[in-house]
Amino acid sequence: MDTDRLPGCYRHPDRDTGIRCTRCERPICPECMISASVGFQCPDCVREGSGTGRGPAVHAPRTLAGAPVAADPHLVTKILIGINAALFLVGLLVPPLVVQLELLGRYVEYLGGPVGGVSTGQYYRLLTSVFLHAEWWHIAGNMLALWVIGGPLEAALGRLRYLAVYLLSGLGASAFVYLLTEPNTQTLGASGAVFGLLGATVVLVRRLRYEMRPVITMVVLMLVLTFVPLGGSLSVSWQAHIGGLVTGLLLGLGMVGPSAGKTRPLIQWTTCLAVFVLAAALVVVRTAELT
Repeated sequence: MDTDRLPGCYRHPDRDTGIRCTRCERPICPECMISASVGFQCPDCVREGSGTGRGPAVHAPRTLAGAPVAADPHLVTKILIGINAALFLVGLLVPPLVVQLELLGRYVEYLGGPVGGVSTGQYYRLLTSVFLHAEWWHIAGNMLALWVIGGPLEAALGRLRYLAVYLLSGLGASAFVYLLTEPNTQTLGASGAVFGLLGATVVLVRRLRYEMRPVITMVVLMLVLTFVPLGGSLSVSWQAHIGGLVTGLLLGLGMVGPSAGKTRPLIQWTTCLAVFVLAAALVVVRTAELT
């Protein structure tokens, strides 16, 4: 018998956890833990203590990042997957649309005419390119990673904060690509944003004092795949992956690093603003070089 193994969550026995409900002392995983006035409580104790008169009153259920607990903790992840899938199908039917939305630094010739890039003022490409994919295996791999990594993170952060991490990670990844690649390089895909979610997950796991080896192994594996050449016309953008990972780490420190208190939301959204300003600065510097 492995006596060193952490106990499993009482609702999800396959998930080891070092956190216990402060009322009933049952082990709870990040998806089940709810912030209370002191520590975390399980969903059953929260229900018993809210309006039934069978326990001390607790604050409204909150996620680890301080946001209200949502009825469907994976809703934003599902919507993001739906948007990516819809745009992939539209791109198959209308290929010129992809060229108008993918990440380009300067411009390319397409169907006999020039197509503008970010340096020509089309800054929307920095985000629209994050929702585009070139091949079926490209979107399948990214959406599988988004579901596996993004679902638990959304449950821990809450919808709005999770969406902010996703979009800003995608923006940070695009800024790195724009800064470090040739200006006519065509880039698209959600992998930069997914790497950002992975970076934030590393910070979350570290804060909860969970076993780090599984998440570190995932990071190493995804980085190895980043630098392995792929066959065909589509290549991996290491700039997007590294840029997204670094952005996600920074956002994670702001989202789950602060302890509970009145200043927590201020720290979280100030971190988001700082990351946005940093990405914008990189874009401004590169645009000045190209123009």
